[in-house]
Amino acid sequence: MSHELLIGINSVEAALSHDPKNIVELFIETGSANARLKELSERARDLGVKPHGRTRELLDRMTGGARHQGVVAQYRAAPPRSENDLAELVEAAGREALVLVLDGVTDPHNLGACLRSAEAAGVTAVVVTKDKAVGITPIVRRASAGAADRVPFIAATNLARTLRALKEQGVWLVGLAGEESSQNFYAVDLKGPIALVVGSEGEGLRRLTREQCDFLARIPMKGAVDSLNVSVATGVGLFEVLRQRAG
Repeated sequence: MSHELLIGINSVEAALSHDPKNIVELFIETGSANARLKELSERARDLGVKPHGRTRELLDRMTGGARHQGVVAQYRAAPPRSENDLAELVEAAGREALVLVLDGVTDPHNLGACLRSAEAAGVTAVVVTKDKAVGITPIVRRASAGAADRVPFIAATNLARTLRALKEQGVWLVGLAGEESSQNFYAVDLKGPIALVVGSEGEGLRRLTREQCDFLARIPMKGAVDSLNVSVATGVGLFEVLRQRAG
């Protein structure tokens, strides 16, 4: 496992809630009047994590000037899962398999928000492209509110091959394609094993990715805006799957 920085109250609180044993060191601003920092420090002690006092200037240097809110932690992060793990996860989930595939998302805030929605929707795994896309970073961890370490995360070296492997396991690939499709997303049957495939912020789904999808659909909109932010579209898509499965 590698060590990463968790920056900010929400990131550290999430790690304390779900994975305190992997917090290596915790640094809290000395002399801060922030009541949340005091509560966080007391909670850390209760969990066996000793907080160390540091000046704001030291925390600024430690984080490269990022907005740390007076708290930083060194965290022992698990490496991404492998594509072999994906097959096992899908098999174990059976008909309830729900995979989120992100084709080239580059903005860490978008990835963090997607992971947060994925965790809330109980996804089986999140698959991203290994190249030309953002991975798990401190910003992603902060934006995900702790979901980055609770959702199986797989960086695929060859996304088309990974999608083919999902299809061979009986997973239907549904791509959100915007104006490239006239199919209403809400009319697609999402009750079986599903992989929701979402494109990048600017380009959408790449050609090879579109060609692997069993269905291409668009989220219908009534306003003048013709597309949604990738994290918003992801949330809409995932929770439509849950709505259909709930009957």
